[in-house]
Amino acid sequence: MYISSIVRLVVAGLLIWAVDRHPYDYYTVLRWVVCGSASYYLYIAYKLRKIPWAWIFGTIAVLFNPIIPVHLSKATWAPIDVISGGIILVSIFFIREKVQGKQETVP
Repeated sequence: MYISSIVRLVVAGLLIWAVDRHPYDYYTVLRWVVCGSASYYLYIAYKLRKIPWAWIFGTIAVLFNPIIPVHLSKATWAPIDVISGGIILVSIFFIREKVQGKQETVP
C-alpha cells in the first residue's frame, strides 16, 4: 500500500514539474509514466468498483497516451498537468489497494 502511494506521489510530482521548461525527451518519458500508472490505477479502481475513478484514470491515460499522442500547446498542457497531478494526489486517499492477509501455516 505504501509503494502505491509513493508511486502516485512521484507521478504527481513529475506532472507538476512538467510546467517548467524541459527537453522534449522529458515529456516523452512523462507520457509513458503517466499513461502506464493511470492505466494501472484504472484497473485497480474498476476492480474496487469505484467507477467514477476508473473513468478519471481512463481519461488521464488517453490524454497522456504515448502511442497516439494528443498534441496541444504548452499553455494548454500546463493546467492539464497540474490538474492531473492534483487528481492523482487526491486518489491516494480514495483508491487503496487491498492487501491480501498472510495465511497461517499449519505444521
